[in-house]
Amino acid sequence: MSASAAVSSTCAAASSTTSRRSSSSPASRVQATPRRSLPSRLVASRTSPRSPVVPPVYATASAGGAGGTTAAAARKKLLIFDAEEYLAESLAKYMARLSGEAVAERGAFTVALSGGSLIKALRKLTESPYLEAVEWSKWHVFWVDERVVPKDHADSNYKLAMDGLLSKVPIPASQIYAINDTLSAEGAADEYETCLKQLVNDGVVAISEVTGFPKLDLMLLGMGPDGHVASLFPGHPIVNENLKWVSYIKDSPKPPPERITFTFPLVNSSAHIALVVTGAGKAGAVHKAFSDKQSSSDLLPVEMVSQQEGVLTWFTDKPAVSMLSSI
Repeated sequence: MSASAAVSSTCAAASSTTSRRSSSSPASRVQATPRRSLPSRLVASRTSPRSPVVPPVYATASAGGAGGTTAAAARKKLLIFDAEEYLAESLAKYMARLSGEAVAERGAFTVALSGGSLIKALRKLTESPYLEAVEWSKWHVFWVDERVVPKDHADSNYKLAMDGLLSKVPIPASQIYAINDTLSAEGAADEYETCLKQLVNDGVVAISEVTGFPKLDLMLLGMGPDGHVASLFPGHPIVNENLKWVSYIKDSPKPPPERITFTFPLVNSSAHIALVVTGAGKAGAVHKAFSDKQSSSDLLPVEMVSQQEGVLTWFTDKPAVSMLSSI
């Protein structure tokens, strides 16, 4: 069986497999395994003999000059890279570190992927030393959003992630949670939320003590030029959903029209959020996201990414931050 065929179970099928494998238990009771020692080149400097990496600029930036002083602004870390190659290397190190910490603490690493150019930025994970050092058997992979199309469709985020990452690393097929593409958008969203609830009961996914929503270890987000994240678009009523974990839309302003998406309460409950944003076409939305003159009446979706715990890390390049000052 090919790798792509092996990793094709729906969230419902994977959930039932998990429920047979273990009884309901708190997330804190997932059995942890001894943390393996990672190669020194994975955790030490940002420069390796194989691929010299220029350290990023660490910055607290604003759109107008003075850095923000709110608690939310203090939880933002802005990393600026001279080249996408350096960003990809740093992102791989970041994810490998978070994976090791989560596995050591809980015995599992839960991560949600987005589509678009983000998957290409994850390519370093398929190379040495990450391919050998990361405990892939402990990973549980979800999608922040997904288009309601067949899994082999060109618009499928599942297919994009499978081709670029998942078919190249040894994550168990039962721990990759695709949507059920035979259902309607509403049905697929409901089933995906049910899957998450089962995994919470099984102790695979933690619950945030602050919000009461699932607390994934890492939420990986991209951003569109219009400031949308996941399938949460500017001006769409779905951005105000505050009860559901997973919702759906049938009128996406970008094709295809039918999608499911994590809601903001779920996104913002994550232990870690990484926003990967590159290119001059995103500069306007980045400028607004770091503006000191935010108004609740015209917030872009990216401005609504406001982590309840921990730090929101932006992985950017110079064109994407070209409209910012004080960096």
